[in-house]
Amino acid sequence: MDKYSILVCDDDKDIVNALEVYLKQENYDVVKAYTGRQALEVLKEQKIHLILLDIMMPEMDGLAATIKIREELNIPIIILSAKSFKVITGDYGSRKTDIRRES
Repeated sequence: MDKYSILVCDDDKDIVNALEVYLKQENYDVVKAYTGRQALEVLKEQKIHLILLDIMMPEMDGLAATIKIREELNIPIIILSAKSFKVITGDYGSRKTDIRRES
């Protein structure tokens, strides 16, 4: 079986590089992107099995990218964030999702 490919998308290159080190140690292929738009481009060109996606990024944030991804693909997405968010409903793209900031 081929290795699983994980797309890591965060505008903080140190975070992307740290995740890459850990994931490669576990024998995953790692594809890097630094904006939501770059992530969408990667998904057009490569087979990805899992996405680790930051919320707060320039050009296109992680939530907007998630909605775009869900229009065409059903890849598992794990949201990364330095902020604290509470997900009330969690099936992005197939119904309205209410995300409220935890206090």
